[in-house]
Amino acid sequence: MSRSPVTRSAAGSAIMAALAVALALCAGCEQSAPQTSEPLEAAIDDTAMEHAVKHLDPKYVCPMHPQIVRDKPGTCPICGMVLVKKMMDSMTGKHPEVRLSGAVVQTMGVRTAKVGRGTLWKHIRTVGRVEYDETRIAHVHPRAEGWIEGLELRAEGEPVTKGQELAQLYSPDILSAQVDFLIALEPGSGIKRDRTDKARNLLRLLDVPDPVIRDLERSHATRNTVPVLAPINGIVTKMAAREGMFVTKSTEMFTVADLSQVWVMVDVFEHQIDWIKPGLPAEITVPAHPGRKWEGVVDYLYPDLDPKTRTLQVRLVFPNPELSLKPNMFADVVIFGGPKKDVLKIPREALIVTGERETVVRALDNGRFQPVDVVTGMQPGEEVEILSGLNEGDEIVVSGQFLIDSESNLQASFMRMGDTGGPVGEQSVSHAAHQD
Repeated sequence: MSRSPVTRSAAGSAIMAALAVALALCAGCEQSAPQTSEPLEAAIDDTAMEHAVKHLDPKYVCPMHPQIVRDKPGTCPICGMVLVKKMMDSMTGKHPEVRLSGAVVQTMGVRTAKVGRGTLWKHIRTVGRVEYDETRIAHVHPRAEGWIEGLELRAEGEPVTKGQELAQLYSPDILSAQVDFLIALEPGSGIKRDRTDKARNLLRLLDVPDPVIRDLERSHATRNTVPVLAPINGIVTKMAAREGMFVTKSTEMFTVADLSQVWVMVDVFEHQIDWIKPGLPAEITVPAHPGRKWEGVVDYLYPDLDPKTRTLQVRLVFPNPELSLKPNMFADVVIFGGPKKDVLKIPREALIVTGERETVVRALDNGRFQPVDVVTGMQPGEEVEILSGLNEGDEIVVSGQFLIDSESNLQASFMRMGDTGGPVGEQSVSHAAHQD
């Protein structure tokens, strides 16, 4: 069927109109296409963080009140100071870099040092207490009940020598043992020799001195009292015996302590326990004798820690031939644990300890500084062992690092505020305005 000329003309007009609309839409798309902020060649080698920092909008902060942060220039609502433009620095990890001019570095007195390797000496400085050597303390008890007669010692604190007579003891049991011994010694008694030896041994068990037994054997006469002798050289630290006093086997008549060797008790912190073992050398000084030192050794490490102080008690032994060290004296103690070689170390003043982390500020090039978290080991004296976080040859800040670390933390706070949708300063000021 043939179409009329009018129909063909209408169809052609519709097609032309559709083409015109399509061309208009394409032209609009070309005009609304976004413009790039920089050529592709300038951004192709940037990391995602570097590209984000390059196009980060500046913030404006009050120099006196860093919590006041604005997106535009202005003045501080608290003090009226002009807000200072603050651009974010690129970050490595969680601590942003800080850039300082040469003048600021000089004003702050920033000093740096190199991280190096060397030998650290394990030594522990602590305070100790001089005490009696418990292995050199003797307690004098009677071996039989009786009465004290002829007390030779009059007061505590007196020095005695081994074998010195302290008192005379009258005891019925000892007197009866003397009689049995003399009977056994009689030639016509018919008692065998072993019975004599048993009688002699009984006297010894009753703590009758050998010279007294020999005198009995020679004189064939009993003694009403027997001497009580000092068992060791030392000082009488306790005296319970008195003239005419009745004593039993449980009565501690005298206590004698030998002070020619003393103990020094010290407390060592948990992190230092691994440094100590028996036999290590130690050195002490006491305020009573300025300039004088005593040398001793570590004798024993006690098995448990004090639950309150979290310290371990360690016993040191020191010779005291002149008796200059008195029990209950305080002493300054140094325990030498030996060297630890080839360790990575830094000056102690470079370490920032916050309680939650340990940080060192690295000095980069062109006035850039960056805090880094480190793991420390032993810390003897003025040097600290570094287990991780730094490498040999790194340059670190040893003076002024606290201000640099604070600036880095402030910049990190700015970055976190940008991520959470608004400056904290604006919220604080708004809240204060509502309160007014």
